[in-house]
Order: sequence, then C-alpha cells, then structure tokens
Amino acid sequence: MTRSLRCIPLLALTAALAACSGGTGQPAGPRADAQGQLRYGEIAFTPCSLSAGGNLSVEAQCGTLEVPENHDAPDGRKITLALALVPAEGMAEADPVYMIAGGPGQSALESYPMVHDAFRDVRRNRHVILVDARGTGGSHPLKCPGFSDEDTLADPANETPEALVRLTEACRDELQKTSDLRDYTTGDHVRDLDLVRQKLGVDRINLVGVSYGTRVAQQYAAAFPAHTRSVVLDSVVPNSLVLGQDHARNLEDALDAQFHRCRTSEACLDHLGDPRQQLALVRERLQAGGIAPVRYRDPLSGEWREEVPRFGHLAGLLRMYAYQPSMSATLPLVLHEAAQGRYESLLAQSRMLASQMGDAMAVGMGLSVSCSEDAGEFDDHAADAGTVLGNLLVDTLQQQCAVWPKGTRAANFRAPLSGDVPVLAISGEYDPVTPPRYGDEVVKHLPKGRHLVLPGQGHSVLGSGCMPKLFAQFVETTDAKALDAKCLDRLTAQPPFAGNYGWEP
Repeated sequence: MTRSLRCIPLLALTAALAACSGGTGQPAGPRADAQGQLRYGEIAFTPCSLSAGGNLSVEAQCGTLEVPENHDAPDGRKITLALALVPAEGMAEADPVYMIAGGPGQSALESYPMVHDAFRDVRRNRHVILVDARGTGGSHPLKCPGFSDEDTLADPANETPEALVRLTEACRDELQKTSDLRDYTTGDHVRDLDLVRQKLGVDRINLVGVSYGTRVAQQYAAAFPAHTRSVVLDSVVPNSLVLGQDHARNLEDALDAQFHRCRTSEACLDHLGDPRQQLALVRERLQAGGIAPVRYRDPLSGEWREEVPRFGHLAGLLRMYAYQPSMSATLPLVLHEAAQGRYESLLAQSRMLASQMGDAMAVGMGLSVSCSEDAGEFDDHAADAGTVLGNLLVDTLQQQCAVWPKGTRAANFRAPLSGDVPVLAISGEYDPVTPPRYGDEVVKHLPKGRHLVLPGQGHSVLGSGCMPKLFAQFVETTDAKALDAKCLDRLTAQPPFAGNYGWEP
C-alpha cells in the first residue's frame, strides 16, 4: 500500500495502519484486532484529538498503560500512563520516534501539537509515539493548585519565603495521599519509556528530546543503548548541568544580546531608548515599591483588573519572553512604557504568562525531579547578585526542596553520554536557558554527534526554517555529519520593536 494516509477516513485508519506497518520485514506495527480495535503490540489505541488550546489540534490514536509506581516494587501501587500514536503517512519503518517534552512538568500529549509541523517529513515513514511523563498530563498528574491559581499568584503576600513554603507543604500533603513523590524522577520516566517500547513490540526507537526532555533522552540512551537508534537533542541540557543553577546568568547574557540589537537599531534606540538603562530604572522603582494600583484589561478574559506592579511581574516576563526572539523583540517597548509609568502592558502580559504556565506545568512533578536530581548541588553564585533574577530561582527551589520528598538518581547520572549512538544536537543562538555552549559540551563526547546552532533563534528550534527537513534526513540516515546545513544560514532574528506599530523596515 503506497497511498498517503491523509486521504484515508479516520474510521478506516486501523486497516490502513495494518497494511502500512512493518515495511522493513521487522515485527509488525499497529494492526486492527478481530474486534476492529487498533493495537500496537500489546497496547490498544482509540481515535482522539491532541489539543494545545485554541484551534491547534492533531488527530491521533490514544491509549494507556498501567505501570508500577515503584518499578522496584512491581506488586505495589500502580499508576496509568497516557500514550498517543501519531501515525506515519506512508509505509512505516519498524523504529518509531519518541517525542519527549520539557519542563520538567510538561505533558508530551499537550505539547506535541505545537511541534507537529516539525515532524511532517519524519512522519512520512515513521510513527510518532508520545508518553506523558509520570506526574504530568494524563499520567497520574502531580498538580499544585496553589501554584497555578491566578489570584493566589497575584497576591503579594504569597511572594514571601514563608508563604512559598506553606504552599509547597500544602501541595506535598495533598499529593502524598495518592502518590509517593520519590518515584517521579527522570530515572523513573526512562524506565517507563522502555516499558512502553517493550509493550509496543519495538526493538529500537529514535528519541527526540526538547529542553528538559534532552536530559531524559540522554539518560535513556545511556541506560538502553541497544534499543536507541538515534537521538535528537533540541535545546540541550548536559548531564553535568545542575538544572536551574545557571538560569540567572544565561538570561542576563541573552538579554544583553537582544538589547544590543535595539542599541544598533536607530529606530529602536531613538524611539524607545536604551533598553538596558530602561530596565535598570524600572527594576529600581518596582523593588522600591510604593506604586499605586494600576487598572488593566485581562488579555484572556477581557475583564478589568487592578493590581500593584511588582518586581515579580518584570522578572517573570523577562525570563519567559526571552525564550523566543519574536517575543523578546517586544521587550524594549514594554520597558519603555514602564519607564514612563505606564505599567498596563507589563501587568497584562505577566498575567497571561502566569495563566499559560500554570496550566502547562505539573509543579509537583517538577519538584520531584529538581529536588531529587539537582537541588543538593545548588550553590549561590555571588556574581549573579546583580542580575535580574539574582539567586531568586536557586533560593526558591532550595526552600521548596527542604520540605519535598526526594528520590534517587543513577550512580552515573552526571556522566556525559558517550559511545557510538548517533546524536544531532540543535540550539538557538539567543536561547536564554540552554545556550549553544551546552550543545558543544554534549557532542564533544560523541564521535557520531554534531551540533547545529540556528542563527537568530531562541529556545526549542526543531521547527525553525529548514530544520524539519534536516531532522528527517538525520532520522533516516543517522548520519549527522553528512547533513548539508547551509540552509540554516538564511535564518534571522525578528527586529526589535521601535514602537506600538512593531519594527521599522
């Protein structure tokens, strides 16, 4: 069967998959059973739609798999993992592609629609498998309502260290009624991924990790090298990195690079001023306090709200907007308005971010990972005191982890990935959280590794420019060094805003 699955009605998908799979003569892929239900190995799937909000959705097949909460106690409590299969469009190879989400705390099923287009060429002849990491999405989620409720976050009283610890303890106590929080680490997720592989009846898989997902991918490849065909690392987290320790310095470097673009743009500099100077002024005012409440419209609901501008609004906005150059291009304008005493845009955009992040992240899972794997190695960096974030993130996590249960990590957890596994690492030039030097650090240990830096891009770059085609070529050939990546040179960053109308030509 050679025709594309695009033209096959969803009701006929099971029969189409049965005809399309196993093109290499390897064990069969998805097939319809006697009752017409789609089965991939031992796992049953039914039609579903993966949604990332709005009109962004992807038709898929969804399933579940029950696994031990503690893999070392298989007769103990069980949890259910949420899975999805995005079928190949044509004759499928025997080795599917696993997409591993970031965070830690993001759902793979919820994140995938945002990168679906980046997989368009890969999906011509390979299925995509999604597994919500335990503690996220539909896999026994470890949500902390106190950290996602917008009104709670908007209350200045909840910014104190004491309030933060109380919220963390309340979340811990509630989650412990149904979960052992020590069993939600990267190592546990890696074992889940391999159990899914076994149940699918697949010998080897291709791993695509994004951000924190690159840590998971490297740990899987180290633990199960015989079952790892290739690895793509998008926005790389080296195994040696104490995740969170460098966030303040990396953000500062990214802001310097972005603000330099405004200073070298006559329109931006003339109309909005030097953003670094504006940032210093706004930061000083917000930290001093005493600003009257500001009335603004909620960008999602349209309701009028009133709030006192605080430094937390600014720090959160700078950090998250720096992830994507298209958003960081607006920062000179936001800082200019705030420096003029107009805080409406700062508050509106900060609230929108808080709402989106609260819905997207499973805070409890993120704490289980960070507290088990990184917090014990945190160190206050005196040099970070003058940065926008300072030691805020490190201090915050240390206080939370002091009251959060901790699991274990593999003895060789910090060892760099090595061996002959084919690895393609990709980074954005302006990434504020996983800068290009991290990718360099990883591939220097890999004889079959290569690192590509995408000009003008930020965090999570798999879908940028011609990268989807290079991604597909690598998965097909597993030869990163043979890729002709000159097409990436055409990528550029979005110009900085020069006013409310955007940038000048």
